[in-house]
Amino acid sequence: QVQLVESGGGLVQTGGSLRLSCAASGRTVSSLTMGWFRQAPGKEREFVSTIMWGPGRTNYAHSVKDRFTISRDNAKNTVSLQMNSLKPEDTAVYFCVADPIFGLGRVSVADYEYWGQGTQATVSS
Repeated sequence: QVQLVESGGGLVQTGGSLRLSCAASGRTVSSLTMGWFRQAPGKEREFVSTIMWGPGRTNYAHSVKDRFTISRDNAKNTVSLQMNSLKPEDTAVYFCVADPIFGLGRVSVADYEYWGQGTQATVSS
């Protein structure tokens, strides 16, 4: 069983930055496909980014590419999401996800077995 706990959400102005962190327990992040999804009010949960176990290849949603960076710290067993140049449309609850199956194409909610409780990120205009 894998437990995921997110932190780092908050309120920031347009153009600002936030860094989200996800602490994993029960299994090492280096052996899991880790990622982030988000859900805005009234919208479906959507894929944001993922990082593979092993070499750590990454994948991003088109809407966040070149603004967000996902990274992994094997020593701390954490995964982070650095969010720069934030826009009001980035406002959402961000969820950390994990799954033992390898694959960059895993961008659906159903692809991930383990979910955190979520952390709110709000971008004001």
